[in-house]
Amino acid sequence: MTRTRNPQSGVTLLEVMIVLAVIALIVGFGAPRLMESFGRAKSQAAEVAMANLKGAVQLFYIDTGRYPTEGEGLAALLAAPQGVANWKGPYLDGEADLADPWGRPFTYSAPGASGPFGLSSLGRDGQPGGTGEDSDISL
Repeated sequence: MTRTRNPQSGVTLLEVMIVLAVIALIVGFGAPRLMESFGRAKSQAAEVAMANLKGAVQLFYIDTGRYPTEGEGLAALLAAPQGVANWKGPYLDGEADLADPWGRPFTYSAPGASGPFGLSSLGRDGQPGGTGEDSDISL
């Protein structure tokens, strides 16, 4: 027995447009929240990367008896500075570990504001100050 197809069955243009409108509403409400989460994730990644750098600087101190100077900077963690005895590095995997999640190098200062050294990132905007994702991150 063969069935004949009803020419009136199927999806109407109105039904398709309603489904597309519902999808657009869902995306419209969800996208800003998702983008906010991505921004927070980069800030948290910068904090984790700075904690790793702090550990590498402390290992440098344990091996050499001093912290890298500002002139040597964080590059001293990858290659032995001239005249430094007992350097047992490299203390990082590579150059990529010296950059924040936005692709800019971390700032190293010796002495730091509240200790023997300081690490910071200027956040998403690359400018001092800011709020939210643009705020500075320091350790």
